[in-house]
Amino acid sequence: MAKYIGKRLLRSLLTLLIIITIVFSLLRLMPIEGYFENFEKLSAAQINVGLRQLGLKDPLPVQMLNFWKGVFKGDWGVSHKYAVGRPVLDIIADKVPVSLRMGLISLGFALLLGLPLGILMARSTRTRFKIGDKLGTVFVVIIEGIPAAIYHLLIQFYGSKLPGGFEMFFHADKPVTWILPIFSLALGNIAYYAMWLRRYMVDENNKDYVRLARAKGVSGGKIFSAHVFRNAIVPLAQFIPTSIILTLMGSLYVESLYSIPGMGGLLVQAIQRQDNTLVQALVLIYAAISILGLLVGDLFMALLDPRIALGKKEGDR
Repeated sequence: MAKYIGKRLLRSLLTLLIIITIVFSLLRLMPIEGYFENFEKLSAAQINVGLRQLGLKDPLPVQMLNFWKGVFKGDWGVSHKYAVGRPVLDIIADKVPVSLRMGLISLGFALLLGLPLGILMARSTRTRFKIGDKLGTVFVVIIEGIPAAIYHLLIQFYGSKLPGGFEMFFHADKPVTWILPIFSLALGNIAYYAMWLRRYMVDENNKDYVRLARAKGVSGGKIFSAHVFRNAIVPLAQFIPTSIILTLMGSLYVESLYSIPGMGGLLVQAIQRQDNTLVQALVLIYAAISILGLLVGDLFMALLDPRIALGKKEGDR
């Protein structure tokens, strides 16, 4: 197990290093206006002095080395446009709790609705008219087929017109204003869980051991709960950490749409204002979260499925 974790961790760190190197290099090709508050008022000499102080006149490998040294020391630079002179880690620290709270609530909501829907769809495939499966499939096709930006806008526009205090924009001190953005973030995961759980359960339901259990007179409910669901949830478990990534990535648009003071809205504003240092820090965090989600998904799969040989070559996926 330790060897498996070590190998996955090494691959994850290598992937993160490659991503950050690419992003770091591309940001160095961006206009230098993003490093100065009043760029248009500065002379060429002042700009050169400022760039030299920031280390941007050094060769790219030297800049990269200095960047990683700063990351491990907790010095990620300061904002040059969004909040001039303020450390970017302090700015991000104020936003993380909002995004994390909203993401986890929406994920829990998605699990509570998506898993039962997938079970209903799978069980409905064995009924005469398959009504549950057909209705669930229509829902999944609509959510997966329509661009998320479209139904996010529709939810905001029509949801804010409903009675009950729903508003078009987010207010931290008004719990009712959390409902629409959380529902928007959860929809994609609800369809995702339902679709894959239904698929895995149908696959398990057609296997020989299930047919044998039916031939022995085991009840359908016991077969589904004790065998089909338990085996189908194993491959789905690896996607749950990944869905956290999708939720956080989806928050980029949703947080901007509802004016939520979280990480997603912060990244959009940092890009709009060309605050390169802040963008660089946020990309590093998002990349780390993404890779961590994939790593945890692999470990879940390995722990839940005894067929994976952790210490052998064939255990790799």
